[in-house]
Parts: sequence; structure tokens; C-alpha cells
Amino acid sequence: MEILLAITIGALYAAAFYMLLRRSFVKVILGLAILSHAANLFLFTVGGLTRGQAPLLSAEENGPAELYADPLPQALILTAIVIGFGVQAFALVLFKRVYQSVGSDDLDSLTGNDSEL
Repeated sequence: MEILLAITIGALYAAAFYMLLRRSFVKVILGLAILSHAANLFLFTVGGLTRGQAPLLSAEENGPAELYADPLPQALILTAIVIGFGVQAFALVLFKRVYQSVGSDDLDSLTGNDSEL
């Protein structure tokens, strides 16, 4: 299972970097979204894939069960999802403002003059 996830993560990273290097601003935003999904899947895989119990203790237990799911990677991924949504929302607003000023989504058509924005 880890091999399949490693191949999937590699393919997602390759697709994200390919999209980030394109000239269209829309493709850059899509690449950013794919990159965040690849990073979340990577964190999930690094946290360990165990089919076990929830990490809850009963009153008579003094330690965790033999096999339990680690909640830390899940909390990190949840935080990364929220931050990723914020970054994507900012990128979309930035794209809208640039498109209104320039009239094109081609990154090569943007000039270095900031006075037009």
C-alpha cells in the first residue's frame, strides 16, 4: 500500500510542478491546489498507515492499545487543509485583480511596472 501511495504522491508532485511552470495564471492556481493535496497525502503516509483502534483510553487501561491510529498527522493535515484553502482564496483574488487590470491571464504579458495595478 505504501508503494502505491508513494507513486501517487510522486505523480501528484510532478503534475503540480508542471502546472506551476505554465504561463496561465489559472494553471498556476490549479498546480498550487494539486501541490497542497500531494503534501497532505505525503504527511498522511509519513504518519504511518495502521489499521487499528482510535487512540482513546478507558478507565482501566494505563497505556494505549497495541495498534492505534496516531492523531498528530491527522491534525497536521487538517491544519494544512485550512491553510491551503486560505492560500487558494488569496491566489484567486489576486488573479481576479490582475485580470481586471491587465486583461489577460498570461504571465508573460505582465510587465514589471507596478503603477498599472
